[in-house]
Amino acid sequence: MPNKDTYHESAIAASLAPAVYAATTKGNAVDVRGFHSALLVVNTGAVAGDGDYALSVQESDTDVDADFTNVSASDLLGTLPGTLEARESYRVGYIGKRKFARAVITKNSGTSIAANASFVLQGPAIAPLA
Repeated sequence: MPNKDTYHESAIAASLAPAVYAATTKGNAVDVRGFHSALLVVNTGAVAGDGDYALSVQESDTDVDADFTNVSASDLLGTLPGTLEARESYRVGYIGKRKFARAVITKNSGTSIAANASFVLQGPAIAPLA
């Protein structure tokens, strides 16, 4: 039985809203500063047309699209698969030092993939969260 209160110390920020993606798509920038941990959670649905879609995490000190770069493997806890499978859940921790992070779905082939990606932010500098 769960008995620890994480509700007042957690926030969720969507990077990629639940949708069907038919092209490479960059998620919204999420401000991860002010939290001790950032966990990216990805859920997939159907993959159409022999789809080959990959997911990566990018970081930046600004929310300007051109400033984002791929996160180094040393700043990720866990790994993401090379190809996202249908109806799966994935997670990877971000421990980089940049202010913003985002998820990016890359289309290598196929028709579309249903997916979403959100950051679970925990350990706020100022708690409790509303």
